[in-house]
Order: sequence, then structure tokens, then C-alpha cells
Amino acid sequence: MSQPRVKKRKRSWKRLILEVALILTIVLGIRMWFQRDLPSGPAPDFQAVLIDGKLVNIKDYRGEPLLLHFWASWCKFCKLSESSITSIDKDWQVLSVAFQSGDKAAVIQHMKERDIESWTVVPDQDGRLAELFGVRAVPASYIIDGKGEIRVKEVGVTTTWGLRTRLWYAKNFDSFADMLGISSAQADSGGSGIK
Repeated sequence: MSQPRVKKRKRSWKRLILEVALILTIVLGIRMWFQRDLPSGPAPDFQAVLIDGKLVNIKDYRGEPLLLHFWASWCKFCKLSESSITSIDKDWQVLSVAFQSGDKAAVIQHMKERDIESWTVVPDQDGRLAELFGVRAVPASYIIDGKGEIRVKEVGVTTTWGLRTRLWYAKNFDSFADMLGISSAQADSGGSGIK
């Protein structure tokens, strides 16, 4: 007696494309919702005291792209980003902000425990700096170009290469705008006026 053949259902390409599009729409929608209150355009100007007592101003970082990274000692996801930030800190300007992670001594202790003492850190015990940048969840990162414009804002864990690519983009933004035949001002405002 022969066994009945079971028909295998072929997954149609159209259905697969629809499912992928639906997943991407959901992911991008969630990302947009998390980033809805984050500023864009010129980076908010601030002056703060680093963990080592030195005074820092965002304008000190003009000329080259800056990764402004908000993290917290109590954040489990932030720990996943630590190796990425440490790696990027070797090649790019990085300023990190310890968001509501306790006083200076608590932040220093956490940095020793996590072996991230090489980071340039602003302790933001009361969350004022995070509020200035609209940060409500960490990790959160801003890529600020050499002219002080926010080029990329990111909430959540991201990869080392993702951050490196975004920093490279920020460094070369004007070249892209020139290549497309638009001025930087038009690109900043989202204009599409071609020369």
C-alpha cells in the first residue's frame, strides 16, 4: 500500500515580500516613535563638567563628527553597547553622558567595574542634559557633524559598524550634498532644489 503524498505548500514570493514589508514597517514605526521628541538640526549648546573635573562645551568638538552617547549604570541594554563605544572612542570623538546614574563617585565606581574608564564622561545625575536632548530612554546616541548639526539620532542598541558608518556619513555629508547638486542648507532642510 502506498502512502498518500503530502502536498508541500509553496510560500509565494508576494506573501514573503508582504511579510518582510510589514515587519520593516513595524520596526521603523517603533523607531520613529522612540525618536519623536529628539531634536534635530543644530545640536543644543551646553557646557558641563566631566567626571575628571574639566569643563567641556559641545563647541569644543567642532571640526570632526562627534558621537554623543547617553547611557546609564542601571541600564541592561547599555552594557551591550559598551564594547562598541570603547572601540569607536579609539578612532572618533566620543562624549558620553551617564544619565541618572548617581553622583560622581557612583559613576566612577561603575566605570571601574565595567572597565570603561577610558570614556570621556559627563555625569548627568539630575538628567538635565538628557532633557536638553529629549532623551527618555537609553542607550541613545547622536551623531553631530563638525559644524554642530545633528545628522543621526538613535535610541536603542546599535552595532559598532552601524555607528562607524553613521560617523563616516556625518563627516562626508557635504560631499554627498555636492555630489547630488544641492547645497548643504537645502539638504539640512530636506529641500530637493537641484542646481
